[in-house]
Amino acid sequence: MKRFNLSDKPFDIAPSRDALLNAHAGAFASFEGWVRDHNDGRAVNGLRYEAYVALAEAEGERVLDEALEKFDIVDARCIHRIGDLAIGELAVWVGVSAAHRDAAFAASRYIIDEVKSRVPIWKHERYAEGEAGWLHPE
Repeated sequence: MKRFNLSDKPFDIAPSRDALLNAHAGAFASFEGWVRDHNDGRAVNGLRYEAYVALAEAEGERVLDEALEKFDIVDARCIHRIGDLAIGELAVWVGVSAAHRDAAFAASRYIIDEVKSRVPIWKHERYAEGEAGWLHPE
């Protein structure tokens, strides 16, 4: 089963969370990233995520494999949206199960930071004044 997934439509986090249930896990930590209505002092009407799908899925899997090696966790999952998203929609979800909370929190932070910096997913924001712009970490 893949741990990292891209989704071109809204998704339910429950099945991914349920996949992390394990008798060895005493902790669960998650992160949700939502589309907000502003960025850098500009009003945002919505956005579009685009990805190099094959590379994004492979690199996302590598990030999750690294988290499993670096942290004392039981398992981890990540889902990232692609396509057009409206304000308030869920854009990315990370879930981590571990024996203890410290590892779950640390791995969750590591995963979202690495996904945002390494996985080829680009954000195209639509601004209220009519302009649009691409954003992606350098």
